[in-house]
Amino acid sequence: MRRREFITLLGSTAAVWPIAARAQQPATPAVGVLLHSSVDSLKDVLAAFRHGLSEAGSVEGRDVILEYRSADGQLGRLPKIAAELIGRPVKVVFAGSASAALAAKAASSTVPIVFAVGNDLVKLGLLSNFNRPEGNATGVVFFSTQLETKRLGLLHELVPGAADVAVLINADQPSADDQAAEVIKAGGVLGIKAHILKTSSESDIDAAFGKMSQMRIGALLVTADNVLYSRRDRLVALAAKYAIPAIYESRYFTAIGGLASYGTSVNDAFYQAGVYVSRLLKGATIADLPAIQTTKFEFVINLKTARALNIDVPPTLSARADDIIE
Repeated sequence: MRRREFITLLGSTAAVWPIAARAQQPATPAVGVLLHSSVDSLKDVLAAFRHGLSEAGSVEGRDVILEYRSADGQLGRLPKIAAELIGRPVKVVFAGSASAALAAKAASSTVPIVFAVGNDLVKLGLLSNFNRPEGNATGVVFFSTQLETKRLGLLHELVPGAADVAVLINADQPSADDQAAEVIKAGGVLGIKAHILKTSSESDIDAAFGKMSQMRIGALLVTADNVLYSRRDRLVALAAKYAIPAIYESRYFTAIGGLASYGTSVNDAFYQAGVYVSRLLKGATIADLPAIQTTKFEFVINLKTARALNIDVPPTLSARADDIIE
């Protein structure tokens, strides 16, 4: 072989080697993150999800790529974006709400799905067995929609003179009817008349507060729902504007001025979901991962807001709070 031919061959072979080596490198797996609301409105709980991922050994950008898709509060868009997300393709889907989980399950019966929801999983059809998940879905339930009776009771203790209580419910929430029935029943036991106000848009929320003012509502229960959660700034601002004492599902409401909140730690639920997603990426199967029920409950009172509303918080109630915001 001539020297010039040898050099040319060597150069072309060297050029092929890096290409071949790159072709043999496994692609970084993608995880679909399917959300009902905007990524920005859920940034706190999504940070907890990523923390769970990394703690379990799957660091975003290094070990996994996160593909976010959001319905921006328009739940009717979820089926389409769920199908688009699964078609990417992705190795696992994380669904951040019951509606998102149902849309993901409808889009695929094979792609593993991990959810974090506050609804009755069996009733929704997400699971038939907590301990031995069948099909392609498992995850974390954080007892949110099931706590409306407890929230109403705490609100009654904070504002015992409020005989008429408004109950704000997202009409598109899969558990909307169950939430309404639960609150009406609990109100009857407490001697409270619960006025159900269903919403499905920002304008509905504004109209609901106008109606509360006309009805001389004494207090407000904002039910657990991901869309209402994503609009927490607006809800807390309107409650302050109309001077209506209100209780919410999460400490994120009280942190920005809401009177009180009671619920399980959503951060903990999303963290646990992140751990499960990482385990699936590392070879676990859905059958290996029983559904988890979170047990971290938080009762938070904002005393600054209470003073602004001329509410004297009973010392016995303050003593039961997990956190007091001065």
